[in-house]
Amino acid sequence: MSAVDTAVTSGLVNPDEMFVTGGSGGGVLTTWIVGQTPRFRAAAAQKPVINWASFSLTTDMATYAHKYWFGKQPWEDPQGYWKRSPLSLVGNVSTPTLVVVGDQDFRTPVSDSEQYYEALKLRGIPTALVKVPGASHGGLAARPSQSAAKASAILAWFQRYRASAH
Repeated sequence: MSAVDTAVTSGLVNPDEMFVTGGSGGGVLTTWIVGQTPRFRAAAAQKPVINWASFSLTTDMATYAHKYWFGKQPWEDPQGYWKRSPLSLVGNVSTPTLVVVGDQDFRTPVSDSEQYYEALKLRGIPTALVKVPGASHGGLAARPSQSAAKASAILAWFQRYRASAH
């Protein structure tokens, strides 16, 4: 956020036209950011991990996550998993947030994106869920049609929430 502050202070960025997006780890950070600050007009979280406990039990790298990132299984440290999960911050989110995931993503399973989308809906936060057909984690935009679907959805979402659109 200090880099964003510097860009705003220096006049390089209009603070009324800021958006945030990222994929995979960047999707985690996107959801974490909107749980911490309302300063972005809209967000697009691509293939995010939302709930580290459910992720660690459904991902295609289940034997890896707990061993290298947490040191314990989710049932051994549920609070440790929860405090690092963007879902724990959903009560703070006011930013309209698009969630994008491949319907064949086994790295950051669709169920994580669905959890976030449903939580935002329950809170009344503007949200949409885009499942890119036939797309995996690494191939969310592998085919031109997938790339176009992803980019179009994100650009349309951001356009919808531009200050000049209101």
